[in-house]
Amino acid sequence: MTDILLRHDSEHITTLTLNRPQARNALSLGLMEALDAELAAIAADTAVKVVILAANGPAFCAGHDLREMRATPTRPAYEAVFALCSRLMQRIVSLPKPVIAQVHGIATAAGCQLVASADLAVAAETARFATPGVNIGLFCSTPMVALTRGIGRKAAMEMLLTGDMVPADRARELGLVNRVVPEAALRDATLALARQIAGKSPLTVAIGKEAFYRQAEMDLSAAYAYAAEVMTRNMLARDAEEGIDAFLGKRQPVWTGT
Repeated sequence: MTDILLRHDSEHITTLTLNRPQARNALSLGLMEALDAELAAIAADTAVKVVILAANGPAFCAGHDLREMRATPTRPAYEAVFALCSRLMQRIVSLPKPVIAQVHGIATAAGCQLVASADLAVAAETARFATPGVNIGLFCSTPMVALTRGIGRKAAMEMLLTGDMVPADRARELGLVNRVVPEAALRDATLALARQIAGKSPLTVAIGKEAFYRQAEMDLSAAYAYAAEVMTRNMLARDAEEGIDAFLGKRQPVWTGT
């Protein structure tokens, strides 16, 4: 891992910090590769229960690194960028640990996609979001995939067609972010949410996250059949037995992750 991505581990929470402040944390090939590699390693790391995506500098993420992309204006180069970005976003969704975006400044284009791909998002009151590709002749087609799965279609289409900046409070109304807090409280608020989730059974959280995304792509009857099977499997886990026994016994559960 290079210094364009920083990692900090504490209390079973890993914070990955985008560290290209001069470029507003634009997603260069190097940054996407570093982030994808770290998430792949975290997937197998039993010590990590929650991941926070944060950023240094004035912005969370301004999207793809357009200067880097225009330096090699060929189809293979563009295909490589978007393939890597797509893999990274799917890595976030498939990661068996919740991912929380800690957003300040702007999150635009692929930066907005990063927020929409995260499981949860906490934003500073001053944060703003946009998919402004349409303004420069490049429709935000890949950010659209995450956006349309995170907010309503009409709202997503408005963002995609106008390119307008959406303030944090409106982003919360749309469902793009979960919580909006004063900028000075952003880190503490994100950590509080991460700690709350880290206190749950990691097995249960992993089962639930996978099931959440899988059932969302099914029709109603298939979703219920799948969810019933997931709950049956979950009930047979040691952590479910421990959690139910602890609840009935009015004591704190002791999770083993099995």
